[in-house]
Amino acid sequence: MPVDGEERSPGVLRVDAETAIILREAYHKIESLYRASHYGLFDYVRAVAGKITTVDTFYVGFLHGSNRVRYPYGYDSGQYDDPASHIYGPNGQTAWLLRQRQTYRFAYDNGAVLQSGVPAGDVSKRSEDAVTVPMFRPGRDGGPDELFGMMSMHSYRPNSYDDNAVRAFEWLAGMTARVLTREAEDREALRLLPAGAESPNVLTSDSVMEYLSNRIAILRALAHEAMATTGVADPARDSLGKLIKEAEQTQSELIEMMLDADDGPEQRFALLTPTQQSVALLLAEDPGNTRIATELGISVNTVKSHLRTILTKYELASRAEVAADVRRYLAR
Repeated sequence: MPVDGEERSPGVLRVDAETAIILREAYHKIESLYRASHYGLFDYVRAVAGKITTVDTFYVGFLHGSNRVRYPYGYDSGQYDDPASHIYGPNGQTAWLLRQRQTYRFAYDNGAVLQSGVPAGDVSKRSEDAVTVPMFRPGRDGGPDELFGMMSMHSYRPNSYDDNAVRAFEWLAGMTARVLTREAEDREALRLLPAGAESPNVLTSDSVMEYLSNRIAILRALAHEAMATTGVADPARDSLGKLIKEAEQTQSELIEMMLDADDGPEQRFALLTPTQQSVALLLAEDPGNTRIATELGISVNTVKSHLRTILTKYELASRAEVAADVRRYLAR
């Protein structure tokens, strides 16, 4: 990624000797240890970044659907942060990355982009420096690379991230993106196999993931509370520590599972014009054409015309099938 307006070049990464040693070790460990564990990969990358520079807040986010970012892994001030999902707006960090397609640095605008989006880390503190690197994978059919995620580090102290730290963090994000891309390519190859291949997930609602993640967060908090109790024996303390780590990993994995959820209902709904979306939303309530016309202030013939177009765009045969699909979209 460009640093301070520089163009990309295929040359040697310009970092200091100590940083190069740290990154070389990271390369070999990532290749050998963390290809099957996303939680372990993110946790290790955060630790590596912390060897190079100050990292008060760290998170990994993935784009999902037309307007969401899912954050399966985050840390703030040495503590694991609960996974989360957010709808992003036109002025925040995600929108900036989609427009600029390059690394975001706090110094570009004194953090204005960060303040326009959902805050990360301890909301009682303000990030005084930050670097967010977009993660890309090859585009379909030879098209431009697709931005599919981001990796970000923040500091509560100003001027924490010099060019050396930024270049190292970009390298780590690129390495992470390559690992994830290869896994996605392997899954796609598996789906191309004939009978017997694994079928894709058909989840359509966030509620199950959010419920489970919240319940696990409660269990994790109880384990933390138990560890703080005076008189807990060392074996029990060790077991509680393992329980906390397992809970953190499960929460992280749960939100990543939602990346494999069926987002077809959302994609199909997005194909409709605003008026057609209004018709489709009413259709989900299963009213007749006359009521839809009355609700929208249009004629019944216009409603019928919109319904024909909606059926064509959805590639479905009946209004009942469209209504069911729209209800799945609303139940995300």
